[in-house]
Amino acid sequence: MKYTRFLVILFFVIISGNLAAQAVNGMSLNGATGLYSIPTGRIGWGQPINFAIDTGYHTVISDNNATHIPKLSMSFFRWVELSAAFDIQPEKYHPDKNRDLDFITGAKIQLPIPVGALALGGNFQVLNMISGNPYRYNAGQIYVALTYGGRFFDWPAESTMVLGKTFRENDSDSHIDFGMGFDLVVLPNFFGNYVHWIADFANFSYSDQAYGAEAWFRGVLNTGFRVDLSVIPVFRRYKFVIDIVMVDALDHNRAFSAGLVFGIPIM
Repeated sequence: MKYTRFLVILFFVIISGNLAAQAVNGMSLNGATGLYSIPTGRIGWGQPINFAIDTGYHTVISDNNATHIPKLSMSFFRWVELSAAFDIQPEKYHPDKNRDLDFITGAKIQLPIPVGALALGGNFQVLNMISGNPYRYNAGQIYVALTYGGRFFDWPAESTMVLGKTFRENDSDSHIDFGMGFDLVVLPNFFGNYVHWIADFANFSYSDQAYGAEAWFRGVLNTGFRVDLSVIPVFRRYKFVIDIVMVDALDHNRAFSAGLVFGIPIM
């Protein structure tokens, strides 16, 4: 099954050409500019913005419980991004309290390339950070993300590939992180550039202790719609994005996620 999912998304990537797409720079669940689980090769704001701030919130709902993920990111000089997020997981989900509050901070550098977007990035995670939790530990990830434009059925699209490595405290595994994703503008002649269909698949999730988007053993496939309200003239100067997502969509414990991102250019 996991190879089928991989091949489906790989098919989408291969058929995409190298034409310009009209993707929207939303936030992944951990605050980095990206799709749902994976980052993209872009930072939150490009030219001509030298400094901008994005704020966001996502919830993941599973088994009548929810995690709450407020987040913040800042874009500097069109090539640097810093992000941070709190993952406030429900106590009922783990009554033995082996999970509670996670903190994720990240950084990304977008490299100047003539076609598409390429970024080097990483994050640091403090997991189960409430004082006294015996399951507290640290983790981190480094990655390279490549995003390039194309068209699918003559609709603008962007594909992203991510390769990296997650490091866990007191764990010396040799697993490699790999993810692929797709951002497609849906019916642009009818909806304009408002509605994007997004799917991403990876053998890692937004954090090492993800809620409702667990990537262990089978990987995680997320799919949903991203609505870009900044297309509306009154919001055109800002970033205004709504996400509606099915998380871990191909597993029996699939969950629902919704989120909102609002960004302001400062200079």
